Amino acid sequence: MHAMQYEFTLPADYDMGIVRSRVARVGHLLDDWDGLGIKTYLLRERGVHGSPVNQYGPFYLWNTLRGMNSFLWGGAFQGPVDDFGRPRVHQWTGLAYEEGGAAHSPAASAVRRRRPVPDGVELAAFMADAVRETERLAREDGAVLAAAVVDTRAWEVVHFSLWEHDTPKAEGEVYEVLHLSSPERGDLPRGRQW
Repeated sequence: MHAMQYEFTLPADYDMGIVRSRVARVGHLLDDWDGLGIKTYLLRERGVHGSPVNQYGPFYLWNTLRGMNSFLWGGAFQGPVDDFGRPRVHQWTGLAYEEGGAAHSPAASAVRRRRPVPDGVELAAFMADAVRETERLAREDGAVLAAAVVDTRAWEVVHFSLWEHDTPKAEGEVYEVLHLSSPERGDLPRGRQW
């Protein structure tokens, strides 16, 4: 499993209806993308759920690097680049993935929590804790799914979770889910990724 996210931070007075309309128009285009576990079309609005910014930030869980590369270099990624500019694309390696008790419900919100991996910790123990946290999140009421991923360049762990309601039981940045494409979600490897 491989994770990816890019974010477009928009002006404070930006009409977020433009983003909603765009997703309504093009969100379905990845509903059958080869190699894609899930793509969540995510939105944060300034002042909602404590967000200091207006932001569009899709988050992906990929089953294959080929699928991700096909998206990035095969032309599909050019659409958001043309509309919003070329963003930095964050990429993480999978640590854990779990389906939640609300796995068959539509996702209303998402939470992303970023945590640095402190210097001096035992890496195996720290990553095992990240796996346990993924399992805990997936067991919470209303959890659709939970994942943990790591960036070994920045030494950062990211917990990502989807929720069937807009009051998620997780700490972090809260997003509204505008659309969920999940063509190969069932192929995402469950549990610990090593």
